[in-house]
Amino acid sequence: MIKLQVIGNLGKDAVVNTVNGKTVINFTVAHSEKYKDAQGNQKDKVTWVDCAHWTDRTAIAPYLKKGTQVYVEGTPDVRTYTTQDGRNGATLSLRINNVQLLGSRQSDGGSNDNQSESKASDQGNSSPEMADADDLPF
Repeated sequence: MIKLQVIGNLGKDAVVNTVNGKTVINFTVAHSEKYKDAQGNQKDKVTWVDCAHWTDRTAIAPYLKKGTQVYVEGTPDVRTYTTQDGRNGATLSLRINNVQLLGSRQSDGGSNDNQSESKASDQGNSSPEMADADDLPF
C-alpha cells in the first residue's frame, strides 16, 4: 500500500458531485516548497494535487474554500494525458482517506473564515480545560 500525506492550500472551492449514486467531494491542494538552485537563487516549487474524497459525510464541504489550509492523506495515482497540441502531461491525484482543516488565509482582513476555522477546530477538541494532575487516569 502507498499512502501520501499532503499539507497545502485549496486552489478553489470544493465541489460536491454524485457519481453512479455515490457522493464525492472534489478539490485541489497546492503544496509549496522553497529551495535554492545550483546558483544559490531562492526558488519556489508548487505541486498541485487533485483530490477526490468519496464519502456520504459532506458536512466538511462548506469549509473547503479557496485558500483554506488542509491536511489530506490517501492513496496516490498519477494520470497521464495528451494535450490538444500533442504533448504528454501528467497529474497527481489522491483518493482521500482523511481530511483535516488546518486554517485559512486572511485575504480581505475581515472575512468570516475565522468563524469557520474555530467551528472546525473545536470539533476535535473535546476537553474544555486542562485537568489537575491528580485527576489524570495514569
